[in-house]
Amino acid sequence: MKKFLVAIDQGTTSTRVILFDVNGNKKFISQFEIKQYFPKNGWVEHNPNEIWETTLRSLKKVIKKAKELKGKILSIGITNQRETTVLWNKKNGRPIYNAIVWQDRRTQKYCQNLKKSNYENNIRKKTGLFIDPYFSATKIKWILDNVKKSKKLLKTNNLLFGTIDSFLIWKLTKGKKHLTEATNASRTMLFNINTNKWDKNILKKLKIPSKILPEVKNSADDFGITDKKLTGQVIPISAVLGDQQAAAVGQACFQKGTTKSTYGTGAFVIMNTGSKKVFSKNKLLTTICYRLHEKNTYALEGSIFIAGAGVQWLRDKIKLIDNAYETEKIIKSKKNNDGVYIVPAFSGIGAPYWKPDARGVITGLTRNSDWKSLVRAIVESVAYQSYDLFHAMKKDGLKPKLIKTDGGMVANNWFAQFLSDIINLNVIRPKVLETTALGAAFLAGYQIGEFKSLNEIQIKWKKDRVFSPKLNKSVRNNLLQGWKQAIRKTLA
Repeated sequence: MKKFLVAIDQGTTSTRVILFDVNGNKKFISQFEIKQYFPKNGWVEHNPNEIWETTLRSLKKVIKKAKELKGKILSIGITNQRETTVLWNKKNGRPIYNAIVWQDRRTQKYCQNLKKSNYENNIRKKTGLFIDPYFSATKIKWILDNVKKSKKLLKTNNLLFGTIDSFLIWKLTKGKKHLTEATNASRTMLFNINTNKWDKNILKKLKIPSKILPEVKNSADDFGITDKKLTGQVIPISAVLGDQQAAAVGQACFQKGTTKSTYGTGAFVIMNTGSKKVFSKNKLLTTICYRLHEKNTYALEGSIFIAGAGVQWLRDKIKLIDNAYETEKIIKSKKNNDGVYIVPAFSGIGAPYWKPDARGVITGLTRNSDWKSLVRAIVESVAYQSYDLFHAMKKDGLKPKLIKTDGGMVANNWFAQFLSDIINLNVIRPKVLETTALGAAFLAGYQIGEFKSLNEIQIKWKKDRVFSPKLNKSVRNNLLQGWKQAIRKTLA
């Protein structure tokens, strides 16, 4: 009988469940887009019930396919959009409010007040993060302060919080397990990465009761089993990782210094820093890369809020394209960017600037500019934002020799080459671009003993193509100069 591993990949714009064989080959995928809601300026929400329904529907399709292929699903790994926050009723599993998405900026004023009280250094030392609306903590506080149901449920001990992983575990196990793991916990701004515990002092400061929080486990661990009535069979859930950390595992970034960058809705660079926490002097985040056998492997991370989301904006709001795949052809039809730059600060701007009130800027428009200039500028902006992150790493004394890339955007050969040109590093694209899902599946296999070591996973990683820098130095410098000017206008 064939052996399969399943990854639930619940992202910002879609829910995907992927069936892999034990060699990491993709056998089947079920995917559904999910709707984003923008109730007010800077607010971003999801319907948690839609997240759950699309997850269950996709999982059932994958289970059915595994049967058709005469195989057995050994285990499930879950990976998820990380900071997105859900609070729900313990009795019936119903959310008390929409999920507040990681891109949401509604707690900006509260975060500013926290900074003014000189609390950021405390947060930084304990969590590795900066005070920002991006993280879960202030989202939880907002729901507790603004949703009436929360007060009543708190009094009766029937209120629970979770990032999306916790919510899905709760639903899949029919309320038997209220769990998360270290990488997701480390993105809440409530988890002390030194003690590996929820921090009592931060909780007290933000008036968040500890009783609503999930138990924190290893990234590969026992997260319960799927309820047979829901899925038709009992399957162990054996690994959980935040999406960017899962991509690091899927890219086999197990050695200190290995680096990956993922280009999905946002873009994220993660460098494995081993058993030591590295605190950046240039506003990069210190986070947990994965936790195995009660030991943390740490990472340095740079976060870009808008990457593929910019292309989605071109499609859905500006109506310049019908799908993302068109961008490569459009860009290639232009000789250069015509001096047009877009800083897509649609949800503020992340590392290394951390300015939540920044808004998008278009510069350099002339009579010669056309709609294609805007398409090119959006795609180019992702490479420029990546440069900012790698430049920050360099200033911190960390110099990656090459970058492993993944995510939908790097299927675009033009973008992959331009990225290499701008960051001036070799960019390696793997054969399996769904490395986020692959990482979760591999770690689930590791937990149940299908893989005896991380080295066995590393051997299964396969390279597709290497992109090397080709751009003339002066051309590169001129492009970066234009970007720096655009950034200055954004931050002004």
